[in-house]
Amino acid sequence: MSKRPITVQAAAALEAVEGAAAVGFGVYTGVETAAGAAVDPASAIGVTVLALAGGLGMLACARGLWRADQWSRAPAVLTQLFALPVAWSLWQSERPEIAIPMAVVGVLALIAVLSPPSTAWLITDHDEDDVQEDDGAAGDDAEPAPQGPSEPRSLGQRLKDRLKEQPTKD
Repeated sequence: MSKRPITVQAAAALEAVEGAAAVGFGVYTGVETAAGAAVDPASAIGVTVLALAGGLGMLACARGLWRADQWSRAPAVLTQLFALPVAWSLWQSERPEIAIPMAVVGVLALIAVLSPPSTAWLITDHDEDDVQEDDGAAGDDAEPAPQGPSEPRSLGQRLKDRLKEQPTKD
């Protein structure tokens, strides 16, 4: 397996920080609501549920980025695209102590996850690399038997294979 680029490590770390902050905010609003401190309990319950669900989703995306799961890139980008308008809203609400760090983390995470090294590493199916090394030592078997979860090729790998098969124009 190839070495994980620093940009993927940074994107996963930034996504995890945002996820942990969202879960922390959800817990805080939940406790405040349960204590009766919420002005509008119905809205506070909704904010609590959304913050907890969003935070757990961001933590799952961070784990997916760390593990090179191809599904994790699009949700990681979307969470950053949602974070930037929230940061702007907080800025307009005169909460720069929250808005500035949120915007900085959002922009840095977008740059990290969309960078060419991250893109190249995330479209590669790293499990197949290990299986192909083992197949070369198999010997006379022309068609190896399907091998569990690594048998289905990733979308990125299938697209790369299809592009290699296409005739080129001279």
